[in-house]
Amino acid sequence: MPSRPQPFTVDIAQDDLDDLRNRLRRTRWPVDVGNPDGRYGATREWMGDLVGYWAEQYDWRAVEAEMNRFEQFRVDIDGVPVHYLRLAGKGPNPMPLILTHGWPWTFWDLRKVAEPLADPARFGGDPADSFDVIVPSLPGYGFSVPLQTTGIDIAAVAGLWVKLMRDVLGYDRFGAQGGDWGAFVTGWLGHAHAEHLIGTYLTLPVVPGLLGKRGVRPEQFAADEQWMLTRSDEARRLTEAHVAVHRRDPQTFAYAMADSPAGLGAWLWHRRQLWCDGDALEVFGRDDLCTLASLYWFNTSMASSIRIYAEQFSKPQRTVHDRARIIDAPTGFGVFPKELMFIPRSVAETVTNLQRWTVFDRGGHFGPAECPDAVVDELRAFFGPLR
Repeated sequence: MPSRPQPFTVDIAQDDLDDLRNRLRRTRWPVDVGNPDGRYGATREWMGDLVGYWAEQYDWRAVEAEMNRFEQFRVDIDGVPVHYLRLAGKGPNPMPLILTHGWPWTFWDLRKVAEPLADPARFGGDPADSFDVIVPSLPGYGFSVPLQTTGIDIAAVAGLWVKLMRDVLGYDRFGAQGGDWGAFVTGWLGHAHAEHLIGTYLTLPVVPGLLGKRGVRPEQFAADEQWMLTRSDEARRLTEAHVAVHRRDPQTFAYAMADSPAGLGAWLWHRRQLWCDGDALEVFGRDDLCTLASLYWFNTSMASSIRIYAEQFSKPQRTVHDRARIIDAPTGFGVFPKELMFIPRSVAETVTNLQRWTVFDRGGHFGPAECPDAVVDELRAFFGPLR
């Protein structure tokens, strides 16, 4: 049985903050020849700007105080520490909803959708659309540390989320939304735990057993979906580096990430730049990028966060049944133009209990952080008929 949840307050030791700032100031910079367009990776000028801001202007204590506005808890489930935010719905009959982030994301990326979903009236909405919102940190991420258990793959995380929602919080049925790894987890919830799911909404169009174009033929993409094939080919070049190292050599890679905050920032920030719709400095802002890197730096959680790649991709991918409809729970997809992988709507209609399919006019891989208002409206529209 899970332990009793304990209230949690973010309180990073001042010595850790001082150490981070000193390390940033002592960054040992590599040469960067012939790279003004970033063809070889993050440029020295771009990195210098962000590292300098992180060291000299970024205010972690202000962000920490903002985080502590939220009700937070930690609980042990099957030996795995789980940190989560809980935002009580302010309305007549709030629907329980779990939001799951991915990599390189954190729970903090979902705050801009969590608040209006929990308290619609405060943001100009209808209280009848309120949700009890739960935002956990994936095992080994952020404050869900230390992760001392191996084998935590997508199916294991989904099982933990069922225990969190049902056994810890008392919700036998709930809604779920996710992007990136969170979409894989949410899809698995709708596949393997459909009896507990009111509905599943994915902002990365993936389905258990179908990864990218595996099992999907190009001719299945409709005429107005051909752009997805073009974007998939483009995105493959933007994702192959991190997938290879995270999958094949995560621990060796993690020593550098645990020792150099500038190196850690480069790896995280450049993925944000490559995978968002626009300029990451404008889409997210320096403060949010520094918060992202800080949450991976404290507790050295980069090492444990990327283990999920090795755990998930080191064995054959199997589903719990072989029915044509893989996800039985009511399902919705939000498709962003700068996303990294896609399935055609015709396939989604076959392999899921598809209730809603929306193609947004802007946004990238970090949809809830890039376009929070659009995602809030979309989740209200999807879950409304399921109440």
